[in-house]
Amino acid sequence: MKMITYSDFQKIDIRVGTIIKAEIFKEAKQPAFKMSIDFGPLGVKKTSAQITDLYQPEHIIGMQVTAVVNFPPKQIANIMSECLVLGIVDANQKVTLLNPNTAVENGLKIS
Repeated sequence: MKMITYSDFQKIDIRVGTIIKAEIFKEAKQPAFKMSIDFGPLGVKKTSAQITDLYQPEHIIGMQVTAVVNFPPKQIANIMSECLVLGIVDANQKVTLLNPNTAVENGLKIS
């Protein structure tokens, strides 16, 4: 793996947000959810995530997650993804979401 500098890391804007809407993303090529995430002062951002193996939409509403919020928007099927939710991918490609173990203010930066 290529090493990066601390200044490279500082370019990545990772924030905490709360999932306020989640539903099955029927139009996606791979099983996924469409989500709206509240990042406090940054507003609500939409995205999709392939997390259907371990989660159900109704169980993740209200969950805080971490996401990269400074990638350019990307068209995914019929939505414009505005952030990248972070997770841990196991050997079977199942994703476990990264989230704080105590509630924090939406929009706080990870450093």
